[in-house]
Amino acid sequence: MSPTFHSLSIPNYRIYASGAIVSNVGTWMGRVAQDWLVLTVLTDHSSSALGIVTGLQFLPFLLLAPFAGMLVDRFPKRRLLFLTQSALLLTALALALLTAAGVVQLWHVYLLAFLQGVATAVDNPARQTFVSEMVDTEHLPNAVALNSASFNLGRLIGPAVAGLVIAWFGLAPALFANAATFVFVLVALLRMNASLLTPSPRARGKGKIRQGLRYVKGRPDIILVMVLVFVLGTFGMNFQLTMALMATKVFDKGPGEYGLLGSIMAVGSLTAALLSARRARPRLRVLLVALAGFTVSTALLAMAPNYVLFALFLVPTGLSALTALTTANAMVQVSVDPVMRGRVMALYMAIFMGGTPVGAPVIGWIGDVWGPRWTIAIGTVAVGLSLLGVALWFTRRQNVAVTIQTQRRPRLRIQLASPVPTAPEVTK
Repeated sequence: MSPTFHSLSIPNYRIYASGAIVSNVGTWMGRVAQDWLVLTVLTDHSSSALGIVTGLQFLPFLLLAPFAGMLVDRFPKRRLLFLTQSALLLTALALALLTAAGVVQLWHVYLLAFLQGVATAVDNPARQTFVSEMVDTEHLPNAVALNSASFNLGRLIGPAVAGLVIAWFGLAPALFANAATFVFVLVALLRMNASLLTPSPRARGKGKIRQGLRYVKGRPDIILVMVLVFVLGTFGMNFQLTMALMATKVFDKGPGEYGLLGSIMAVGSLTAALLSARRARPRLRVLLVALAGFTVSTALLAMAPNYVLFALFLVPTGLSALTALTTANAMVQVSVDPVMRGRVMALYMAIFMGGTPVGAPVIGWIGDVWGPRWTIAIGTVAVGLSLLGVALWFTRRQNVAVTIQTQRRPRLRIQLASPVPTAPEVTK
């Protein structure tokens, strides 16, 4: 089997991946339909309202991260996933029914977004760490990258299909389709051979949340990754909001053109995920170069003079963003102690998504006051400054040397002159 897809040789992972890809398409259909509902039906293109919806979806990541991580480390992950996916199905179905009945109000969307966030706050770390129970350590980086590829293949297909469904049949059918796709994940979980899973050690007793926080505190390599991911997630990864504003306010486009933007961006994201799947080990320099690429591509995106160029600049933006996220995710998962993996990944997801409850409303306000282009430009500035801060931090550390090698091809090299006693060697 091709090295890009070698994790699919494992039966349980193959079954899981087949259900996940269908669900991912539905999830992106649901996101586009929800945003269109808020912008064009419930408000007069209010970016602030859309920012609040996005913030409420991610607020539980910040509030529940330690508790969610403890649940994931303490209880069977397959059982937790069945519960969280069922909850997500019910909330998606509720929004579809309210929309079809013509009685949906903005507060309904707010409430359901928050409830979806609660379920997702547990679902995400459970899904992230469940991969390590389906595959061994050798296949783990590849499986993480293929999960990202699946998510972005859903982003490639889902928004375009949603745009067509909304234009031809209306909002409710797109929302019903999202609800139906959760069934595929539930069926996949039931079809798995439990005897082939390798459950992680269970965390028992009291004080497990504090123990997880102390573990991360003693890992400067993980803290560095989390800082970069926090800035990227809070200020740079608000495309659910920014693309809707650019499509409707700047370029005056309809649901079909808006949905197409998400699919175009997914071309770059899917490419990045497949390239990441071919890498044997995640490397720090790949993360830093990807963030630099994100800074440049989003600057071009914010200044795009027309719809066509905006769409084209989304490809390198998706490529760099997904490369950074996949690399960061794999770096944390591969290096962490298995008994701590649930708590660390819950904290990682809280860092990545937990800034959105603050970032999304602020960015929505920026869109109302300064204009939609600044909703993208603020991410360019924030990620660029974070990279500058990391560069200064590296140069001030006595045990770090940063060089640029030009033999054969330019490459960034970050070398530890002496080992860091509290963490394993950083993979570069």
